[in-house]
Amino acid sequence: MSLYVIATPIGNPQDLSFRAHSILSQADLIIGEEPKVLRRRLKEWGLPLKPMECLNEHSRQGDLSELAELCLSHSTVALVSDCGTPGFCDPGAELVALCRKKGVRVRSLPGPSSLMAFLSLCGHRLDQFVFRGFLPAETQARKQALNELRNLNLPIVLMDTPYRLKKTLQEIHQVWPQRKLTMGLDLSREEELILEGRASQILDSLPRDKIEFVLLLHKIQQIK
Repeated sequence: MSLYVIATPIGNPQDLSFRAHSILSQADLIIGEEPKVLRRRLKEWGLPLKPMECLNEHSRQGDLSELAELCLSHSTVALVSDCGTPGFCDPGAELVALCRKKGVRVRSLPGPSSLMAFLSLCGHRLDQFVFRGFLPAETQARKQALNELRNLNLPIVLMDTPYRLKKTLQEIHQVWPQRKLTMGLDLSREEELILEGRASQILDSLPRDKIEFVLLLHKIQQIK
């Protein structure tokens, strides 16, 4: 019995590794965030439909326990997210920890990661940075989260959902109107784009309102 933590493409479906394709084809069970998305992705990769279970931000502790028990009763279980590497900013990490406690062998299949793809493209050497990840959804909590970062003089990486792209830039403009940003959009897709400048400048350069993105706030002394 093994749980395979499988990285899946962040944009281009051809980025699925040979090893990931092989394990997904052998899996007795696939655990993903959204069944509809997972079914579409399996079709893109030329893989047959498999028994599926759901693990996402709405899952409760009881759901995690049930999934861990399923991992005990199946030979090969694959854990995937909608895109990228599971266990990174999602509840996959909790399932991994629980499976390890129960004696399930957990194995990694590394691959696509929006963070690493962005860092490789941004053109700035970052020997250290703060990964803040996804900001809270509620407006006041978002303001508080950004204000907590105000005096942190390190590069900061932020992420959020595509439909909050403009909202994120507008909020950053309110807190740091002069701070230099680098933003990666539609990473690994044909439309892949890197934008640099202040938040107001990037807002004016967006090709559309809703786009997958990763955002770097540069160190404060790098403002020009």
